[in-house]
Parts: sequence; structure tokens; C-alpha cells
Amino acid sequence: MTNNPKAIIHLDRLCANYDLIKKKFSSKNIMCVVKANAYGHGSVKCALALENYGCKSFAVFTIDEGIELRSAGIQSEILVFSRMDIDRLNDAVKNNLILNICDKSDILMIDNYINDGGISPVFHLKIDTGMTRLGVDFNDAHEILKLLKNHSQINCEGIYSHFSTADEGDLSYANDQLDKFNAVLNLADDSDISFKSIHCSNSGALLNLDQKRMTHIRVGMMLYGAYPSNEVPKELNINPVMEFRASIVQVRRVSKGTKVSYGGVYETKSDTNIGVIQCGFADGFPRPWFNGGFVIFQGKQYKIAGRICMDQFMVNFEEENPTLGEEVLLFGLSENGKINMETIANHIDSTPYVLATGIGGRTRRIYKD
Repeated sequence: MTNNPKAIIHLDRLCANYDLIKKKFSSKNIMCVVKANAYGHGSVKCALALENYGCKSFAVFTIDEGIELRSAGIQSEILVFSRMDIDRLNDAVKNNLILNICDKSDILMIDNYINDGGISPVFHLKIDTGMTRLGVDFNDAHEILKLLKNHSQINCEGIYSHFSTADEGDLSYANDQLDKFNAVLNLADDSDISFKSIHCSNSGALLNLDQKRMTHIRVGMMLYGAYPSNEVPKELNINPVMEFRASIVQVRRVSKGTKVSYGGVYETKSDTNIGVIQCGFADGFPRPWFNGGFVIFQGKQYKIAGRICMDQFMVNFEEENPTLGEEVLLFGLSENGKINMETIANHIDSTPYVLATGIGGRTRRIYKD
């Protein structure tokens, strides 16, 4: 049996989190974001579980991520967030993927593609309301809407944007973005252009901002049981989907004053038991967490002893003497305790997104229904 770290993915918790969000927005479609391997949780397994539970809409970042879901049997709509690649339009049509239009040049390239005999994929128009990332500039929205109306052969069914500060305490900028997006919707109404899909939210926005004009609620991190920041209302009883664990491979008694790990920055204050855990930053366990960090073993917190190494790290088990092969909880929820990703992220000035997507290396994913 391998001692490599385990990421146990609780698909029942994933569906329970989805259910909480769906009940809060019962009149909306929930678009589950499963890009980046479902934030490290496994896109295929998660999407299959969610579709079986009733989800009809997914989002990924690349066409290849979308094709992977189609190959696994996903039938629901799939939106691709990345910049349109004119050379992949045939793939998008073949796999019934939704692409995004985020520049005037996209419309001209699609028009040429259709004139050369191609079939238009479904598109969503992305408006940049203040993220300054992909998207049509807000000031050019009227021109782009007019172009789309004059090129009715382009199958543009949706419109969306993305907030940059919706998970922060000060929502003034997010509300300004929402006002801009609503202004574009009003322009579309005035031009007699209707969209089947309208979406602007992320996990922070669904808790903080008005959704009444939206047809879809986009949700990512909250699906996986973590809040996007500590500045959003934690009103839904979501649970961590990933339970990250690792094995104890050695325990030995050391004397007071023993230095542990690289740099000798950690020194034992008494005679104690030091355990070696087979997991390191190469597996996604964040190195800065050694400073004040802890794990849970049999319901109790034990401090990390010294800097986290590439493949291993040490824990001060005090007078506890674990059996080799027993496991510690690195983060998540288990029968022995809970460590939220948010706890670690806040301590090391990171985010749950970085932690979840960073789990890799030798980590084995195990799926539980």
C-alpha cells in the first residue's frame, strides 16, 4: 500500500453544496465551473456527479477541457472561457461547445469562417466591465451589438461579464461593474436583441450582488466547499469536498533543543516525538504554512515542526506516539476534525483557489459517493 498523500473527494458533499446554492436561486440555472480539473477535484468525476444530480450547465477554460467532458458522456451545455481560436471552431461545433466573443475581430473571423462553408458554434458575448481581462470594452458595446445584429448568422445566444471585487468588503466597484453590465443589457433591449443566457456572477457575487436580471448563476469555489474570501457573508452551510490526508512514515523521540528541518529555524522546547509525514510542497502542501501551521491527528491539533520539504514535512506529536501508516488531516473535513482551506489561505496570505488547484505531485485522488 502506498504512503503517498490522498485527496479524498466526497461527491456527496459536492452535490449537497450544489443543492444549497440551487435552493437559494431556485429560479436560476446554476452553471458549475469545472475548469482547471474542477479546481483540483477532478473535472470528469465532479461533472458526472453534478449532471446526475440535475445540473444542466458547465463552464471550462479550454476547448480541450470541454472535449474531455464530452468524451466522458456529459450532455449538458459547456461554455469555454478562453479566447476564441479560429482554428478550433470545427472542434467546437463537433462537440457542441459554447465559445466566447470578446473582440470585434472575433466577429469578422467568424463571419469569414461561415462564408467559407462553416457552421457557427454557439457564442456568448463577453463584456469587460472593469476586470480589464478578456472582453469587449464597455465603451464599444453598442458597436459590437450592432455588428452582431447585422451578422445574424453568428449564433450568439448569451452575454456575460466577470467581477473583480465581488468577494471584498467594499462593493462599490463591483456595483459599478454591475451597473455597466445592466447598461449593456438595456442597449441590447433597445436594439431588439435578446439573449437566452445572461450571467455575471461568481461565488462572491452570488452572495453579495443583485441577480434578478441573470438567467444563470456561475459558481466555482463554493461548490467545492470554500468561501472565496473572508469578506463575504457565510450564510450557506457548505462543506469541504476535498479531504487532504497524508501518512506518518516515521516517529522518533528527540531531546529538548533539537533542530528540525531546513535552516534549523524550528527547535524543540522539550523532549518530544517528531513524526515524518510523506507529503511536501511538490504535492501541493503550501510551504509557508509551516510558520504557525498544524495538522489534525485523532481529533487533536499538532504543530508543524520546521520548514515543509519538497516531499515530506515533520510534526511535533508531543507525547503522542502514532503508529506508522496512520494518517494526519492536512485540510478538509474528516471524522477526526476539520481544517478549512480558508484557515490556511488567510494565514499564508493566499486563497483557497491556489491551494485547491495546487494539489498534485504524488497525490492520489479517491472518489467517494
